[in-house]
Amino acid sequence: MTEPAPAAMEFLLTRRSRPAKTLRPPVPTAAELRPILTAAARVPDHGKLEPWRFLVLEKPALTRLAGLARSRGAELGIDPDRIEKSVLQFSDADLVVAVVMVPRPTGKVPEIEQILSAGAVCLTLLNAALASGWGAAWLTGWATHDPDFRSAGFGLGAGERIAGLIHIGTETAIPPERPRPDIDAITTWVRA
Repeated sequence: MTEPAPAAMEFLLTRRSRPAKTLRPPVPTAAELRPILTAAARVPDHGKLEPWRFLVLEKPALTRLAGLARSRGAELGIDPDRIEKSVLQFSDADLVVAVVMVPRPTGKVPEIEQILSAGAVCLTLLNAALASGWGAAWLTGWATHDPDFRSAGFGLGAGERIAGLIHIGTETAIPPERPRPDIDAITTWVRA
């Protein structure tokens, strides 16, 4: 067994995402964001494929995406309340890191492992932001799953998808703890 890291375990046992709508400026500078992105890029990555990349979205880009969410949602006939929720997800934000899943064709590493690696990047990015003292939330939504929105809004290429939008900022409210899973109810010990 290696040396325990009680502070790291305490962080993981008590970590809590912050609702994106409660995050405000200031947001991390490029220099403050770099170690957070570096930590996120240290996830398991079978085959060293790097099946993900980052888009750092600042306020002008987020304002543009809010407008696109409004017009694209109307084109698709999405419920106005769902459209407004997506619009606010972008317009209320000041800094978002989009984790782009970039599948790499290979005969050795199945696509599911690449998808899971991109998800691990999202969670590690979220946790690194929280551990750095920022508030953070991992969101998606209908717009991130719409191919035309992904292409026009994020400039994604064929086969690229958004694994997550990580909102980062200064928290204005600490959310109450929410119910957590009953570990005994979801754990099976297999001994033979």
